[in-house]
Amino acid sequence: MSAVLRWRRSAAAVFAIALALASALAVFMAPKAAQAAQLTPITEFGDNPGNLEMYVYVPDNVSANPPIVVANHWCTGSATNVYDWLQWDELAEQYGYIVIYPSVTRESKCFDVASQASLTGTGGDSVSIKSMVDYVIATYGADADRVFATGISSGAMMTNVLLGVYPEVFKAGSAYAGVPFTCFATTNGSEWNSDCATGTIDRTPQEWGDAVRSANPGYDGPWPRMQIWHGTEDQALYYPNFQEQIDQWTNVNGTDQVADYTDHPEPTWTRTRYSGTGGQALVEAISMEGVDHGLPYQPLETLRFFGLTSEPTVGAIVGTASNRCVNIPGSGTVNGTQAVLWKCNGSANQTFTLTGTGDLQVNGKCLEAQGSGTADGTKAVIGECTGGTNQFWNMNADGTITNAHNGLCLDAFGGGTNNGTRLILWTCSGGANQSWSLR
Repeated sequence: MSAVLRWRRSAAAVFAIALALASALAVFMAPKAAQAAQLTPITEFGDNPGNLEMYVYVPDNVSANPPIVVANHWCTGSATNVYDWLQWDELAEQYGYIVIYPSVTRESKCFDVASQASLTGTGGDSVSIKSMVDYVIATYGADADRVFATGISSGAMMTNVLLGVYPEVFKAGSAYAGVPFTCFATTNGSEWNSDCATGTIDRTPQEWGDAVRSANPGYDGPWPRMQIWHGTEDQALYYPNFQEQIDQWTNVNGTDQVADYTDHPEPTWTRTRYSGTGGQALVEAISMEGVDHGLPYQPLETLRFFGLTSEPTVGAIVGTASNRCVNIPGSGTVNGTQAVLWKCNGSANQTFTLTGTGDLQVNGKCLEAQGSGTADGTKAVIGECTGGTNQFWNMNADGTITNAHNGLCLDAFGGGTNNGTRLILWTCSGGANQSWSLR
């Protein structure tokens, strides 16, 4: 097969990936919150055999000895795409970590996950990204024991490569629609491996685990934890790659492939955990039924798995001024029902789960800003859980609960304290009717 024909086939696959991801990720685009910190290019960061560009985001509220999150883009994507479309910078302001955004300069804009140099840490993109991590640790005093990687598609494949090549550097990864470490390897210089992409490479857990161990002879430290996301209808990097990744990272971490815990965070999601049942199990895998390559990105769930957020919390939301609970009237399940204050009674209509994604769930529904409103007086209602930013909430240290979509505070209308007082969103004022506790 000619090099031109190989490129045309791989280019078609790359285009299909880019189209699916662009459509899916567009829903995450929202105006950036006002902040002094900006995406910053770094031109000299050390050894760079992959000729990558480096960008870094250091939040205004950077923590002491901050963690690092490496956010890898998809084929045809870039660092600025990830910065513009996803929430890593906004969430960095809340959780204090530093974001590294690597950016590919070659024509395909796909990461090198195929060459022996990159897969062995002797050259290629893996070495370039390792240099970026070293630079941030040395320059900003970042925590070398809390370095994490994540990405979508090509970025997910690079996440697998980084954990496979540098287990002493990366403590955990979160791969969205990727493939196992070494699955995409080629020997003819091609960036594309159709056998891997279509899910026809089937190896035993031992074989996949050996691929990681053989890349790290003599390494005797802890192996990275891995979170794996995949849609069952993925036609770019086919669904069998989901199980192959589970096989690889469970074997690397010395456990079997029998789940210790299974649940359904969303009706069409199946989450399994291996070698542990908690939020930081050694391997966590989320299968999304009926979802294609443009799967919905869940940055807060990724941060939760990294250990940079807290576990989901269940309880009643109690108003400071009223000592009454946020309540969903009636059956508590009708979309569009507005939340009200009511005497606390411990019912299901008053029991909320604050999830790792920032949702406030009650009776299988999510509290949201009605109609994605941004104006004072927008109603706080329940609806189907969609992953939209109008359903993301921040529980702040000052007792306020702010909507991530519009920045407004959950508010008891008119400062009311009686049963039936309607709950709305309003500009944060510091009033007691905007102060809450989760009990």
